[in-house]
Amino acid sequence: MIQLKAGQNIPLAGDVVRFSAKAEGALDVSALVVAENLKVFSEQDFVFYNQPTAAGVALAGEEVTITLAEVRGDAKAVLLVVSADPAVPARAQGLGTVTASLVENGTVAAEFTVTPSAGEAALICLEVYRRGLDWRLRAVGQGYSGGLGVLLTAHGVEVEDEPADPSAQTGSPAQAGTVPQPTATAQPGPGVHTMAGPMASEARSASASPMEVGHGLERLWMIFEDAARSAAALVSARDYAAKRLDHELSAAVSDPATRNTPAADAARRAAQQRNDELVAIAETNHRRDSEQLVRELADADLMLPPSLASWDSPVWDKPITPSDGIRLGELYADDRGALRVPYCVPVPLNRPLWIDTESSRAVAPVVAALLARLLTSTPGRRTVVDIIDLTGAFSAFTGLLAPVLNAPPITDHSGISARLEELARAAEMAELAMSSGMGSAPSEHRVLIAADFPHGYQSSDAQRIGSLIVRGDLIGLSTVIIGSDESESDNATVAMLSQSCRHLPTMGQTPLFDPWTGSPWQLDLDMLPTEAAQLARYLRTH
Repeated sequence: MIQLKAGQNIPLAGDVVRFSAKAEGALDVSALVVAENLKVFSEQDFVFYNQPTAAGVALAGEEVTITLAEVRGDAKAVLLVVSADPAVPARAQGLGTVTASLVENGTVAAEFTVTPSAGEAALICLEVYRRGLDWRLRAVGQGYSGGLGVLLTAHGVEVEDEPADPSAQTGSPAQAGTVPQPTATAQPGPGVHTMAGPMASEARSASASPMEVGHGLERLWMIFEDAARSAAALVSARDYAAKRLDHELSAAVSDPATRNTPAADAARRAAQQRNDELVAIAETNHRRDSEQLVRELADADLMLPPSLASWDSPVWDKPITPSDGIRLGELYADDRGALRVPYCVPVPLNRPLWIDTESSRAVAPVVAALLARLLTSTPGRRTVVDIIDLTGAFSAFTGLLAPVLNAPPITDHSGISARLEELARAAEMAELAMSSGMGSAPSEHRVLIAADFPHGYQSSDAQRIGSLIVRGDLIGLSTVIIGSDESESDNATVAMLSQSCRHLPTMGQTPLFDPWTGSPWQLDLDMLPTEAAQLARYLRTH
């Protein structure tokens, strides 16, 4: 049996698994069958005592049984939940320590013990989730101080508090009382894997929902999620070991009479040994997880479309295949080993990218890499590129883009307004067509590269770019802005524009935080090789 730490995951080999939990007080167990965005498909996907079955999931007494082959094929995961018994007044004090167990092939395969620290009255203990054709188990431990109703609402179940009819209950008498009742169907929404995008350097949050995506982007985000949770388990174990060691060393020297005795020395050595053993186990588990993810990434790199693959992948020499995302770079953490995870976002860009830099020329290889991936992401649609390059920073590769340029790159500030007005007008016309019922999906993929912002741009130009952020998806627009971070600008329009973008730091030691555990990562942005032959290889325009 494995004792799981928060974020740790293991493979499942059995066909049927059973979940149960115990605590000092009475618990209710339930389950949610969720889609890619971690929301239920409908109210029928909430399994509890008044609705004890869903496809492949059944509640009997205090145990949830999952027949993996029978779980609906479009489900991402089954979330296994405990909540305080609503009939017990002491529920306001929270759940206390909960030990969750998963039985596989008739024996307990894993246990996960968690003690909510803020009086949480509902808890996602474990997650049984798909990885390709296989199933895995993850220790989650996410608590909700607002109780089961808040947990359900967060996962797409609309609930209302109403007295339950004891005569209609199929569970035990302890389940009587006021309980959340599902009231309406909640369809999966187009949430994003982000804290304002997949990740943001401005703030951390773990409340974002994953995006519904196709195979390529989804697979890389699944690997990233596993890497994030494994990293969180390592960090948590290290922190716990350090705190325990500090406590034990303090205890060993607390009595002046025995501080310098052989017994105190032995206690210190034993405490250090326990610390080292715990850290070694955590690092071994993390290294094992990382090695598995490295293998998965290597396998995936041979099959991913070019826009998501590494520069060394053989797919760059094959016919272009469409993609649902582009790769921006690699995420890593020096204190957590050599694993480097691709950082990817959906395409067309659902949120503009802002490359933080004082010099457009310094990030020219980054912009070239972005263009290479954007150009290969939608081979079934014509790509049209507009470039504002006041300093001529991108002249080394703009000549190669001639077949897809809407017009020559703008190198003088006097030409900015007209070009942006053209794009803004196209988006407004598309909006009018959509509102009149005559709209259709964009036939082109438009790309706007706006360098040297905001220098040389008029206030009206910033407003037009802001308008394109709102309406750009109607013309299939992906926007990339290059300039210093203007989130604190005195110009309200420029500040709001900056705050609306997904910022890509180019300076070291600017962390990004993953949306599942809030762990910090460093980002190495992709850079396109500058040799002419390499530029021609990657900057495909047909």
